[in-house]
Amino acid sequence: MKTVRVGTRNSPLAMKQTMIVLELLKAVQKDVTFEIVPMTTKGDQLLSVSLSKIGGKGLFVNEVEQALLLGAIDFAVHSLKDMPANMVDGLTLAALPKRSDPTDCLIFREVDTVDQLPYGAKIGTSSLRREFQMKELREDIQVESIRGNVGTRLKRMEEEKLDAIVLATAGLKRLNWFEEPSYPYIHLTCEQCIPAVGQGALALECRSDDLEMIAFLGQVDDSLTRKLVMEERAFLAELNGNCDIPIGAYAEKTNQGYQFSGFLGDKELERSFTEMTTVEEVTGVGQTMAKRLLEKINQAKK
Repeated sequence: MKTVRVGTRNSPLAMKQTMIVLELLKAVQKDVTFEIVPMTTKGDQLLSVSLSKIGGKGLFVNEVEQALLLGAIDFAVHSLKDMPANMVDGLTLAALPKRSDPTDCLIFREVDTVDQLPYGAKIGTSSLRREFQMKELREDIQVESIRGNVGTRLKRMEEEKLDAIVLATAGLKRLNWFEEPSYPYIHLTCEQCIPAVGQGALALECRSDDLEMIAFLGQVDDSLTRKLVMEERAFLAELNGNCDIPIGAYAEKTNQGYQFSGFLGDKELERSFTEMTTVEEVTGVGQTMAKRLLEKINQAKK
């Protein structure tokens, strides 16, 4: 195989994720040479504006996908949670490696637990999903919009005297932050904060007509991860989900079969709704759960 050009966002976490993927691929096919092609996306450039105001999902993948379609790169590495539910024509998810920890991590500036946070504590996040769920943890919590990479957010927490920030556990793990954590933290359970769709999973995307690349990347596809996150994405698609709607979903394998948790917030009602079910077979449950949550919201609005 020729030198393979890999597209990715030009951020410390995206680059680290790409290196993780390349190590997986080298382990199954040693005679491959890779060229990393870093790119800056619209989402990386407009850090002072909330995602919901500048287009939402797709802001971190559009430029990379265009490079794929133009043939400038051979495949791309994305965080699956950044990808819209509907794929771009001509592109496919060739591989979804084994998922990392899907949870959110609450990092504190001075205290150690949620209970110790001062009244009216300020928590930084740019996610409406996290904002709704943080306020469910404590009604008095105030949410401040904060974007940027991990280092930038930690710096802003200190400079702006925020009491805590919320980040994805998987990203912190990939950056080895937990080896020498600079602040106290807790991992939020899925009961406390249902993750974003696909959180913790990486997506390897290529052109749908590049059968050689599909076969190559498919060697690192994890069938269980694919089965679970595709149900989460079906949930997202049914709700026409974007960053301007508070949405979360998590599917997992259990001893009893599969468990699916869904979260949907409504800005008009200023309320959120959750659904959780255990099923023997997960296929189709994402769409079903989305319809249940929509029905709950519609009933609440009557």
